[in-house]
Amino acid sequence: MKTRIISAFPGTGKSTYHAKHPDTTLDSDSSSFSWITVDGEKVRNPDFPANYIEHIKENIGKYEFIFVSSHKEVRDALKENCLFFYLMYPYEDKKEIYLQRYKDRGNQEAFIELLDRNWDAWIRECQFEIYGCSNVELLISYNIEAEIEHIIMSENGDE
Repeated sequence: MKTRIISAFPGTGKSTYHAKHPDTTLDSDSSSFSWITVDGEKVRNPDFPANYIEHIKENIGKYEFIFVSSHKEVRDALKENCLFFYLMYPYEDKKEIYLQRYKDRGNQEAFIELLDRNWDAWIRECQFEIYGCSNVELLISYNIEAEIEHIIMSENGDE
C-alpha cells in the first residue's frame, strides 16, 4: 500500500478526515510522543521527535495516509529521515476562522493563546518550507479533505 505522510497545521481537519476514513488513515497525535510524566510532572520527552519518527516509519505501508504534526522539529526530522511529506496549512489571513474553530472544538485557552501569538511566524515557516515536501496552502477549502482528493486524483492521472 502506498503511504502518504501529511504534516498538517492544527485545525485543518486531520481528525475529521480520519473519522470518515479510519481504515485508510492513521491520525498520529505527536503529544503522545512528545510528553512524559516524571515524578508526577509533565515534561518533554527527551526521545522526541525520534520516537515519533519511528512510529511513523512502523506504520508506512499500513495506511494510505498518516497524519502528523506540523511542528518544525517534526518536519525537520521527517526530512532528516528522507520521508517525503505534504505540508498543509491555512492561508495567513484565516487566523480568526481557525481561532474560532479551536474554541468551537473545545481546545484549552492556553492552546488558543499559543496559536494566536505565534500564528504569523508559524504560517510563514510553513510557507518557506520548500525542501523535502510538497507545500499546500489551504486557500479555498479550509480543511485537508479537498486537498487529499486532489492528491489521489493527481496520482491516478484524473486531473
